[in-house]
Amino acid sequence: MTSDVAGLAPELKGAKEGQGEVPIASAGERFQSFDVAAFEVPGGREENWRFTPMRRLKGLHDGTADFEGSTTVSVTGAAGVATETVGRDDARLGEGGIPADRVAAAAWSAFTEATVVTLDGKDTGGKVDPVTVTVEGPGTGASAAGHLHIRTTPHTQATVVVEHRGHGVLADNTEIVLADGSQLTLVVTEEWADDAVHVGAEHYNVGRDATLRATAVQLGGDLVRVSSTIHYSGPGGDAELLGLGFTDAGQHLEQRLLVDHAVANCKSNVLYKNALQSDSKDQAHVVWIGDVLIRAAAENTETFEFNRNLVLTEHARADSVPNLEIETGEIAGAGHASATGRFDDEQLFYLRSRGIPEDQARRLVVRGFFGEVLNKITLPELKERLEAAVEAELAITGV
Repeated sequence: MTSDVAGLAPELKGAKEGQGEVPIASAGERFQSFDVAAFEVPGGREENWRFTPMRRLKGLHDGTADFEGSTTVSVTGAAGVATETVGRDDARLGEGGIPADRVAAAAWSAFTEATVVTLDGKDTGGKVDPVTVTVEGPGTGASAAGHLHIRTTPHTQATVVVEHRGHGVLADNTEIVLADGSQLTLVVTEEWADDAVHVGAEHYNVGRDATLRATAVQLGGDLVRVSSTIHYSGPGGDAELLGLGFTDAGQHLEQRLLVDHAVANCKSNVLYKNALQSDSKDQAHVVWIGDVLIRAAAENTETFEFNRNLVLTEHARADSVPNLEIETGEIAGAGHASATGRFDDEQLFYLRSRGIPEDQARRLVVRGFFGEVLNKITLPELKERLEAAVEAELAITGV
């Protein structure tokens, strides 16, 4: 494998994601490798794993998952969309990024075929009609390793929806490679069955003057952990990263981001919102880790990240860790914030004073909470379906 991402060698020397006695001091020091054997088996005390219930990973982290199952990937699209099934030796694989934890490296080592989706607006006036990629799990009791690679050609504008569904255990890597001047609107949904486990790594490579608008939606699954890394390969890159999660009793949803500003004149904006509820003593748990690294060469960077968590009932826990590292004083602006709390009593009082029953008032508050994210989804049918899914979640405990 001769992949090279933003000047990085395929195998990097560095601290192994906080493993060992000495934790890493900077996100820029984290270890990356395509080789699963280069990573130690995590025990759950490492910084990168301390919030994850290791016993529920179904062997993805320690090598006991057999990966004998397979996913079903289907792509619907019109002119300007090319879909290929390729082998491990395809030169494009790895352009998005390098695994930074043992599960991602295990998935990389185990997959046999990858799906490559190329979006090319050359013959369609620069714009490609919306594309839907559906990833179906390997089935109850089965484990699989997957690999999806989505790329644009220069100056192409496209919208892609990636839907995860079904049963089983999946470890996978998803690469998103934006060519110079291209614009991609991406929505990734986790709509798994209640027994599913998904540990995924998303690798974004944003080219010169490219624009990324990505929305992550986590609704289903027993355990879902998605780690997203954004690299800029040229100046002028602009990334907006939005997220929405709704966690029920016994469910663990984990969202981990690293926005790596390594070149000058780039922007990033991160907004993730989660709601948590449990109608039993089985805890609902959401984890959000937001790392933004502004390296010394990344002058004129503009970035902000914000996470909000709304606790709807007892037996719900939210862990939120925003981190901002700045290695240069020549930036346009940077900031981060995090807030976790229950319903806003003033909002409830306002609505009830106008004759709205308390249960309806609470639903309106939750709808308004998620509205900022859902309103950014430009596909009407998808937006309506996700709004209905949120309503279904609210109905579980009668919030």
